[in-house]
Amino acid sequence: MEKGISIILPALNEEENIGHAVHDIVEYFKDKKESYEIIVVDDGSTDMTPTLADRLAHKYKEVKVLHHKANEGYGKSLKDGFQAASYEYLFFTDCDRQFDISGLDIMFPLIKTGVVDLIIGYRLKRKDPFARKFLSWGYNTLVGFIFDLNVKDIDCAFKIFDKRIFEKIDITSKKFFVNTEILVKAHYYGYNMIEVGVPHFPRFAGKSTVSLKYIPLTIKELFRIWIEMRRLRRLKNPTI
Repeated sequence: MEKGISIILPALNEEENIGHAVHDIVEYFKDKKESYEIIVVDDGSTDMTPTLADRLAHKYKEVKVLHHKANEGYGKSLKDGFQAASYEYLFFTDCDRQFDISGLDIMFPLIKTGVVDLIIGYRLKRKDPFARKFLSWGYNTLVGFIFDLNVKDIDCAFKIFDKRIFEKIDITSKKFFVNTEILVKAHYYGYNMIEVGVPHFPRFAGKSTVSLKYIPLTIKELFRIWIEMRRLRRLKNPTI
């Protein structure tokens, strides 16, 4: 693997944000002596996102674009982005610009020490509606109880990984549960992880696709991950 960082940007109908998000990253790295690439994964967008992403790839040599013909889900977008990555470190964030890319000032030097395998951001003074923050708290608590996972903000879209962890971790979640799956499996395989607080901002444009209708799917997906982890433990220890 080449030395550097691959930045994955999942994008679903982000025509108002995608250009700004990519520009922010390019500006951040302009004066840094780091090899990097930006991989935009267009997840079947129905607005101008695919066209704008292709224009960005034409404008910046560091940008490449993957297109899904139809919406395949956040997890599939991350998995495809990770697999297409050229560099030894993987970072992902969302296109909605609720995070400042300068948060990498702390994360990137830490991951390069080799002491930790993944670094998880958690939102400081989260700028989301109360209902969403409450649901997130409930979800974090439930996942922590089921999987013995002590993480403040599981779904925070600001994480960096040593790419080698995905030699063991196979992503099977296609939707939003990919964060849970990665962290649960990282914990199971004994990878070292730490949490770092990152500033959080209101969404500049567009809207979140997460809603209450996902609660039944959440329960179903957590059960699926629990079954998968139980199977892994049985393979390791048949007496379980």
